[in-house]
Amino acid sequence: MGKTVVEKILSEHAGKSLTAGDFAVCKVDFCFGQDGTSAIIIDRIAELGIKKLAAANKFCMVIDHSAPSPKQEVSAIHNRMRAFSGEFDTGLYDIGCGVCHQVIPESGHVYPGELVLGADSHTCTYGALGAFASGVGSTDLAIALAGGKNWFKVPETIKIIVDGRLPKGVFAKDLILHIIGDFTSSGATYQAIEFYGSAIGALSMDARFTICNMVVEMGAKCAFMPVDKKARDWLKKRPIKKKYRIQKADSDAGYRSVKHYDADKIRPTVSKPHAVDNTALAGELSGVGINEAYIGTCTNGRLEDLKIAADILKGRKVKDGVRLIVAPASKNIFLEALKTGIIDTLVKAGAVIVAPGCGPCVGTHNGVPADGESVISCANRNFKGRMGNPKAFIYLASPATVAASALTGHITDPRKEMR
Repeated sequence: MGKTVVEKILSEHAGKSLTAGDFAVCKVDFCFGQDGTSAIIIDRIAELGIKKLAAANKFCMVIDHSAPSPKQEVSAIHNRMRAFSGEFDTGLYDIGCGVCHQVIPESGHVYPGELVLGADSHTCTYGALGAFASGVGSTDLAIALAGGKNWFKVPETIKIIVDGRLPKGVFAKDLILHIIGDFTSSGATYQAIEFYGSAIGALSMDARFTICNMVVEMGAKCAFMPVDKKARDWLKKRPIKKKYRIQKADSDAGYRSVKHYDADKIRPTVSKPHAVDNTALAGELSGVGINEAYIGTCTNGRLEDLKIAADILKGRKVKDGVRLIVAPASKNIFLEALKTGIIDTLVKAGAVIVAPGCGPCVGTHNGVPADGESVISCANRNFKGRMGNPKAFIYLASPATVAASALTGHITDPRKEMR
């Protein structure tokens, strides 16, 4: 029997043939931590007595979850990260650079066929580039950083085929929310996901990152999308150049299951509190009023996402009583959005632009809701307390649905507000 993509990548990095269920020690091509997880990484390196890192040039830290720092305890962590980076000569992306899951691939640290570990659960985002990318705990990350390797259990793989074409007003976020609602939050636990089909091929790279970002919300370990011309052209623009080898599944690869979806049937979809798989159509929730709308995050803070929102909001005003907060996913996206007039449009519509980073999504600052308030967000999680207040209610949706809802003051099917 042939091999799946994850079996091929892990086999290559272990130096021996592996199939689903096997355990192996594999070399790591790149790893990283962020300011919510790096303190433990630094502690573990100190406890191990490591004086020189095996993978110093294959590691970086990103200050994104609380950037700029909202309190002195966080500032102390940031300074520890800066000092560690200086001592061990590692990469560091400081405040304002953006969200790790945008900054790292955007900067050219991830290429097809590579094995990437991040001390952050949404590291699976990089599957859009055909890499095995997965989130791990800070201690596991420290081991990879110290020795350049770690152990892995080869996941089984689920094949998802999406054919057809997404209708107007329906986006990648709607598709992945629909899939998560179908699978449930545990329906793909410790599985790899391979995406195929004409609808996937038609997606932009920004949209592909959105889908791969969220597979962890149905329990998946990682995701893969075909590395086609769009992906290769995207990689050509990266400042760091690497040679790479694209891994493709064999025609006779073995899958745990195969699922088919028709993109033409997908509609604007929303995740209701307090679970990502608690989905409903946006049109079914028009009675839900909102107090805050948030556009950004590692899921939907890219240029395409900001443009989708700006196209809806152009020449209009956010509903009185609604706070619209926008956080570009990186400094580069922020600059491009300024250059193209997207930021001007959003601000004139009533949006507040905050520094590129994760703040509102994880509830550290820049938009913590009050008790009883409802938020519609482009983020990837709506667990109780996710945005900093367990007495608030978070709904997840596409940038289009968030923008349309900000205009009306209640959850709105964006097709009603598109021109």
